[in-house]
Amino acid sequence: MPGFPVRRMRRLRRNERLRALVRETTLSVEHLIMPLFVRPGKGVRKPIEAMPGNFQLSVDELTAEVARLDALGVPAVLLFGIPDAKDEAATSAYDEAGVVQQAIRAVRKTTPRMCVVTDVCLCAYTSHGQCGVIVEKGGEKVVDNDRTLELLARQALTHARAGAGMVAPSDMMDGRVGAIRKALDAEGMTDVAILSYAAKYASGFYGPFREAAESAPQFGDRRSYQMDPPNAREALAEIALDIDEGADIVMVKPALAYLDVIRRVRERFDVPVAAYSVSGEFAAVKAAAERGWLDEKTIALEILTAMRRAGADILITYWAADVARWLKET
Repeated sequence: MPGFPVRRMRRLRRNERLRALVRETTLSVEHLIMPLFVRPGKGVRKPIEAMPGNFQLSVDELTAEVARLDALGVPAVLLFGIPDAKDEAATSAYDEAGVVQQAIRAVRKTTPRMCVVTDVCLCAYTSHGQCGVIVEKGGEKVVDNDRTLELLARQALTHARAGAGMVAPSDMMDGRVGAIRKALDAEGMTDVAILSYAAKYASGFYGPFREAAESAPQFGDRRSYQMDPPNAREALAEIALDIDEGADIVMVKPALAYLDVIRRVRERFDVPVAAYSVSGEFAAVKAAAERGWLDEKTIALEILTAMRRAGADILITYWAADVARWLKET
């Protein structure tokens, strides 16, 4: 390839129309999923301090928010529940009249074309805040993987019965995708998709979310089931297992510090890949923007475009509504 002056790279950067013609990666509203937090009550719109612009919403407020997202063109929402009661067996998680189950029905009624995705995990529903059933083993409290699978499958079934189009297990128990797929298929719910949190790391970026979902563990941590941050090959093994068990879409979480993992997943597997731009990533940019250190819009779009460039087909982001507006303005 000839060099300067024959090859002038700036020729195709002279104006926006030229730049758009040769742009390699696009960011569109169709790529976005907006996480939402639903809690019991009526008329509740409780701000989440560490995540400005996000709220814990009662079902009536949530349906109004979903309608606004639909009007902006956002195609999907991811629902997290905050129950009014917690216990060791996470009973509220698989209650047919639980707050997430109510929210699904309400959204399906008011905004039927919205794709409703639901988080399947027990941490927000257990009194101890861990993601599964706790047992004593060798004098230590540990999460029992196999006993947890039954409860996760029950939770996913109640979401599907309520009208969820996709369930998203985030617990990181071994075998949970297979258990959920088997349970759904046994009830004839073969059309309900599974978006697996396949490579979910034990990350420090989750702090604001635990405030939002009121799901911080009451003892210990989650490193015995979430992935060790230094590992990438392990992520590929996790994803291969989940695909074999029936996952339709696989996720890498968090996204920003794991762009290399997203790229490796994209290159290895021919399935849709989701990236979760998590609460800590969002909160860090928000805090810097509030101090005037960064321009939020510029940085958010740059971060999300990087995730797309790394290979993500789907972006789960707390900026979804903002991005939809920014793209319309552009």
